[in-house]
Amino acid sequence: MEAFKIREIGLYTDFYELSMAQAYFYAGKKDQTVTFNYFFRTNPFNGGFSVFAGIQDLLDLLENFSFSPSDISFLKKQGLKSEFLNYLKNFRFQGSIWSVKEGEIVFPNEPLVQVKGNIIECQLIESLLLNIINYESLISTKAFRIKYVAGQRIFADFGLRRAQGFGALHASRAAAIGGASSTSNVLAGKLFNIPVSGTMAHSWIQSFENELDAFRTFTNIHPDNAVLLVDTFNTLESGVPNAIIVAKEMEAKGQQLKAIRLDSGDLSYLSKKARKLLDAAGLKYVKIAVSNQLDEHLIRSLNEQGAPIDLYGVGTKLITAYDNPALDGVYKLGSVDGRPALKVSENVEKITLPGVKNIFRFLDDEGMFYCDGISLLEEENYEAIQHPYFPSKQTDVTLLPGYSLLTKVMAKGELLIDLPAVADSAAYAKSQLNKLNPEHKRFDNPHTYKVGITHALASLRDHLLKGK
Repeated sequence: MEAFKIREIGLYTDFYELSMAQAYFYAGKKDQTVTFNYFFRTNPFNGGFSVFAGIQDLLDLLENFSFSPSDISFLKKQGLKSEFLNYLKNFRFQGSIWSVKEGEIVFPNEPLVQVKGNIIECQLIESLLLNIINYESLISTKAFRIKYVAGQRIFADFGLRRAQGFGALHASRAAAIGGASSTSNVLAGKLFNIPVSGTMAHSWIQSFENELDAFRTFTNIHPDNAVLLVDTFNTLESGVPNAIIVAKEMEAKGQQLKAIRLDSGDLSYLSKKARKLLDAAGLKYVKIAVSNQLDEHLIRSLNEQGAPIDLYGVGTKLITAYDNPALDGVYKLGSVDGRPALKVSENVEKITLPGVKNIFRFLDDEGMFYCDGISLLEEENYEAIQHPYFPSKQTDVTLLPGYSLLTKVMAKGELLIDLPAVADSAAYAKSQLNKLNPEHKRFDNPHTYKVGITHALASLRDHLLKGK
């Protein structure tokens, strides 16, 4: 994001993080070494999986997590003390981070990002981490659901104008990881090397005396990539017939109309009628694109109705993660100076897992995802995992092949990996989803993927609980 990089991003945090950081400073805790874990508790959209995204942007932004002179001046006005402000003047994130890969298929309660450093730096980056990882993972999961039902049909991100401010940049990036083939967001296209696409607005057609002249002029200017919006007046009486006239005129010049676009009405009915008209005119190569409040459920319905649609442009319900506007990701303390830490709650599902941890993914004999195990970092081999809350439910993993999902990506504030291109993360996500069994992918009552903890981790948690 070099052309749009935010400099000195230290103030991109909640104020209570700074209040605690100052308290740590004066309490003599600034050199205390801690680990924090990021995880989420529930898959969004009532789904069976999530797609992890945002780590690249987080690492990129952490390189600029510092405080400018004007930041220090502002914080002084907020009542922060001079000695602590002097500490912030030279602040840089010097911690270490372990993370799953961008595009990984992940599940609730897994420690997907682990941060280690002094307590002040780990606390100060909490809000930034949650802001980036929660949002991008949410959008990439939504995009993946859309692409899953779209199948071989093209799916494009049209969400910029309905997004929440500049969040559109990260959303378009996340949508591409989740399966969008292109974006209407030109700046996101430049920053993240995502193909850009777009057609025309009704205003173009309205600016002409008649629809036919509008179509002719547009295709004369864009003969190689023209998509005509056919529903400004009457889709079947004027829009499609005028598009056919122009397409035949283009053929006479050795050109081809790329597609027509429907943006309103009964998309199944209109696409079927439009397809018949186009085919009858010998224009079987002209594609049909549709937009208008699409999401995975409507696209699935259109497919089930046999709508002859080639491209879906998805805007509002993708970019706003419609019907599940936030991922419930949290950032919790796991250890302090090597001592495991635990957060207790009256809700058993909110009791955190203590210590420094790892995640192993186990495969069945066909190479498909079978279960994930959360262990203490020092555990290299273990025979079984158990349900986090029902210890009698256990799974033997002795003979199952597996691998660690966490990789060290930053040490002492320095990157240890080459950050992948968006296209590479998207390809990885697609390959991983192919290893997830269909019962976890269904939209209605998906089967819960098995995520367990080791006996050692369970024993540590239970021991700490007894001491509370």
